[in-house]
Amino acid sequence: MITLREIITVIEEFAPTVYQEQYDNCGLITGNAEWNCTGVLCALDATEEIVLEAKQKNCNLIVAHHPIIFSGLKKITGNNYVEKAVIASIKNDIAIYAVHTNLDNVIKGVNDKMADALGLINRKILLPKQNQLTKLFTFVPAEHIEKIKSAIFEVGGGHIGNYNECSFSVEGIGTFNAPTGTNPFVGELGKQHKEKELKIEIIFPSYLQSKIVKALIGTHPYEEVAYDLIPLANAYEQVGSGLIGELAEPIDEKIFLSKIKTAFGLTAIKHTQLLKKNVKRVAVCGGAGSFLIGKALAAKADFFITSDVKYHEFFDANNQMVIADIGHWESEQFTPDLIITVLRSNFPTFAVLKSEARTNPVQYFI
Repeated sequence: MITLREIITVIEEFAPTVYQEQYDNCGLITGNAEWNCTGVLCALDATEEIVLEAKQKNCNLIVAHHPIIFSGLKKITGNNYVEKAVIASIKNDIAIYAVHTNLDNVIKGVNDKMADALGLINRKILLPKQNQLTKLFTFVPAEHIEKIKSAIFEVGGGHIGNYNECSFSVEGIGTFNAPTGTNPFVGELGKQHKEKELKIEIIFPSYLQSKIVKALIGTHPYEEVAYDLIPLANAYEQVGSGLIGELAEPIDEKIFLSKIKTAFGLTAIKHTQLLKKNVKRVAVCGGAGSFLIGKALAAKADFFITSDVKYHEFFDANNQMVIADIGHWESEQFTPDLIITVLRSNFPTFAVLKSEARTNPVQYFI
């Protein structure tokens, strides 16, 4: 049997919880990670309706984009949709797991699915996160460098942008004196020893630090391994908010609006004034993305597609780009498919299902 923990591990390798925003509540919300899993139901929300659907389909794990609980509950009496969902999940032994802003913030996450729908190319994060990287410095005998680098690369070190297995090394001389009671790999006890070594530098995502150090120490021949870990302020181009890309060919604004309408199955689009120019550069942000309007402008986007834009925020387009508010549910509707793809690629014979319920609370009268 597959446990919930095994499924959660796969999700968090794709979208580490360390990348969630401070206000968020990602992770296991109800249930026990040690349970055996009977099936997974993927959904945008984890309402009572979704919980009952999971029960009917014999799925004891719901993986939802939106956390059903954002802050502490003082009462659980069933007086609102949050309490009803929690009660239903506990009564029926159905776990709820949320993968929210951490899935928004990875480059192949929610915004990438929006870009897929629009056919965008040359994609990159609109607002990369900073202070997410660490650099490892260590010193090894020349004949051991490839083994050590391979071990570090295998656990996630050495990625810079779209490149992998990245490192830098320079030759030098290391010295040490091994007193009685030590077991040096080279040299003699009680005598200073000089050894030709290579200094290695490798960058890695900071949350992988324990794995990186374990890989280093596990493959290094020395009894005492010398290394330094330096936090970096660099922007991490693989993680952050929003995404910007380009259309293969520029198209007319009205034609592009029709394209958006078709791609997201919309009945209407709320947008700022059209600028009577072709559309080439397009920024997107699933969910509430008005905080990125300035970044989209700075990136010279012709269109910014997001949701939950307030009246006064539309003025921030400043007649330089078109802001299109397509609705919160509509912008994130492909997220369950993304979760399913991630899980099925790791558990191809396991029951990973998509919810049939449409949880969008917003309705339109046309």
